[in-house]
Amino acid sequence: MGIPDHLTCLLRNLYAGQEATVRTRHGTTDWFQIGKGVSQGCILSPCLFNLHAEYIMQNARLDEAQAGIKIAGGNINNRRYADDTTLMADSEEQLKSLLMKVKEESEKAGLKLKIQKTKITASGPITSWQIDGETMETAREFIFLGSKITADGACSHEIRRRLLFRTKAMTAY
Repeated sequence: MGIPDHLTCLLRNLYAGQEATVRTRHGTTDWFQIGKGVSQGCILSPCLFNLHAEYIMQNARLDEAQAGIKIAGGNINNRRYADDTTLMADSEEQLKSLLMKVKEESEKAGLKLKIQKTKITASGPITSWQIDGETMETAREFIFLGSKITADGACSHEIRRRLLFRTKAMTAY
């Protein structure tokens, strides 16, 4: 991805040999080596995760895929924010193809797709999906960046919710 060697070396040295302990109400664990991942609370962690995620998406070549939703002459097949990714397609087959590309590239990069945290929302009927022996949940709606997205594309519930927030804010004083 074009990261200079001296920066890669600096990051490796920063993360090399790290140890941690966990404190609970029952006491503290023994110290243990951290084998992978980024440090919780480190200001570099979100940037490093985003670089890793971008690397995965570039290698999955989603920008070259014909799958997606056509808007204003463009093709949109994914939206990402932090560690949330939404894949979009016109058909079940296209969506499966996108998902499998991301899954394969994630595994090559050392990340595993958590099927139990992955959901499918479709505007039409959809068959049950199984990946690695696990069934993916279908949902009629989901929250993305604080807004409710529904399978039918309706937004009246979102308008009512925002008007309610406005009313509460105006009457709070």
